[in-house]
Amino acid sequence: MTWVLGNLPLIGSLTLQHLVFALVPVVIGLVLAIPLGWLANRTRFGRTLTINASGLLYTVPSLAFFVLLPAILGTQILDPVNIIVALSVYTLALLVRTVADALSAVPPIVVNSATAMGYKPVRRFLAVELPLSVPVVLAGVRVATVSSISLVTVGATVGFGGLGKMFTDGFQRSITSEVVAGIVVVLVLALVIDGLLLALGRAITPWDRIAAAAGRAR
Repeated sequence: MTWVLGNLPLIGSLTLQHLVFALVPVVIGLVLAIPLGWLANRTRFGRTLTINASGLLYTVPSLAFFVLLPAILGTQILDPVNIIVALSVYTLALLVRTVADALSAVPPIVVNSATAMGYKPVRRFLAVELPLSVPVVLAGVRVATVSSISLVTVGATVGFGGLGKMFTDGFQRSITSEVVAGIVVVLVLALVIDGLLLALGRAITPWDRIAAAAGRAR
């Protein structure tokens, strides 16, 4: 506790770095996963190709990815772009299947009704299919966000910032309290962000609460 009280500014700075490294890739991955998930949901071949490709990307070890990206992108080894790109790829790999499954779970009768009302495919997707798939997509985003928060700590082994520096620095200098504090802050950060996403999901999907209330009333 003494170490924590004496290093609050450092912990705050590393936490902000960690949030940027973790959340920016989630946003980028989600933006890319939505159109890819839509394409995957259109045809069986497209789904097989997209899902398999995303699954293959996720099997690449994160540490190896952090090391190889500078050679691929032409960036410096400690450029923050490397970790953002790497985690964006992992987020995309996680969310493509989630988006595709969420869209396929939309009742066909709803999709057919929207088509009968004159909705073109793009408008139907934006106004009907995507809103109805939000609960499932958001569940995937929560998993991807927690995963991203965890993976950022791995970047510290190759020199990136974030709370992972508390692990490497604590081990190197044998400061156990620093390592424990880093673990606790990462866990708290993951829980807080997950709770905020859960609250956001409830706020933007009021129809789910209405349906749940109706079900309990029966």
